[in-house]
Amino acid sequence: MPHHPRPRLLPSSLAVVLLVASAGLAPGAQAEELPRSKPAEVGLSATALDSIDGAIKRHIAKKDIAGAITVVARKGRVAYLRSFGAFADDSIVRIFSMTKPIAVVAALMLVDEGKLKLDDPVAKYIPAFGALSVQGEKAKAPPMTVQHLMQHTAGLTYGFFGNTQIDQRYRALKVLDKTTDLEAMTAKLGGVPLLFEPGTRWHYSVSIDVLGRVVEVAAKKPFDVFLQERIFKPLDMKDTAFHVPDEKLDRFVANYTGRAFPIEKPETSGYRQKPALSSGGGGLVSTARDYAIFALMLAQGGTWNGTRLLKEATVRRMTTNQLPKALVPIGFGPKPMAGMGFGLGVSVRVGAPSPSSKLGEWGWGGAASTTFFVAPRQDLVVVTMTQRMPMWNGLDRSVRPLAYGAVQTQAPAPKPEPEPAGAGK
Repeated sequence: MPHHPRPRLLPSSLAVVLLVASAGLAPGAQAEELPRSKPAEVGLSATALDSIDGAIKRHIAKKDIAGAITVVARKGRVAYLRSFGAFADDSIVRIFSMTKPIAVVAALMLVDEGKLKLDDPVAKYIPAFGALSVQGEKAKAPPMTVQHLMQHTAGLTYGFFGNTQIDQRYRALKVLDKTTDLEAMTAKLGGVPLLFEPGTRWHYSVSIDVLGRVVEVAAKKPFDVFLQERIFKPLDMKDTAFHVPDEKLDRFVANYTGRAFPIEKPETSGYRQKPALSSGGGGLVSTARDYAIFALMLAQGGTWNGTRLLKEATVRRMTTNQLPKALVPIGFGPKPMAGMGFGLGVSVRVGAPSPSSKLGEWGWGGAASTTFFVAPRQDLVVVTMTQRMPMWNGLDRSVRPLAYGAVQTQAPAPKPEPEPAGAGK
């Protein structure tokens, strides 16, 4: 099936739509899509937000990216949602590791319901994990817990960030083979030693994929079904899934490398087929709209449109650093991410703030250069979507300071209503 990009609203046209919606003149269905406001109504500078346009257009002109979608929300309402280049407002993109916070929310919902505990040993749900040892050691390793999985301290790895004997085993076993399911994936891992003793290191890994299997066992239903029934449907995340059906293919954008060169086209993409492996670590596609709803739900303490998905205390724990000082900052390889801790499924800024990163900020990104962050102190939610591999943070670096710069320290006071004739007389 050929790929025909959908007509895209130009920024000026979208501004008119937002203005009409905020005035209450748009149909109710549109108003319910995302809660929207004029920037000034939520303490944001419209001029500063408009400067995001220029930054993104410059990246497109330099062929850094083929296009992008950006959402900026404050106080629970979207003040900026614009798409550029090859992207439309409703484009479907590969979110890769931005799947992880969604998988963690699924597990935390079971924690809230008493069907799972953070300190439960993983072996309670995956018996093969009960006999794991650390590489080079004969003794059985201390228990790996559900919380270890959520915070990447489980002793697992990915297989492609290093070349240890354990990494080589992962590659040989094709741990993340999409033609096998989560049960088969975890069975493979049950025969591989751990890279380190659980709880002693932070190491990015397949742990959230393993968490997906834990959710399956605890919930007694397939992981993808649980996500659909318990998260996507209540939040109306209508385009978030592990594959792209044919009727939505015209909205699925290509993936690119540098110079905006396409490396995966929609019509030949593997995402056209539903995989056997529902990868909680990186398997979902989504839209800026859908992910903004998910982020806003968390930013509002676990509720959306009157439906509570998580307890407020659970969200606080998820979005607060859970690592001991010895494991902060986190990092990929030898280079640490200064001031960065980790909660449950999301990074958390605990130090080294800057104009583009504030204390308490939390979020995560994906391998195709998608990102989201929430800044609680500023009541700010930002989602940026493009498709470029390997991970490129140029778009994020450009948008962050502009989004923060748009926050006004004090929202302007509303203008007083004119007094009716004869008032006070």
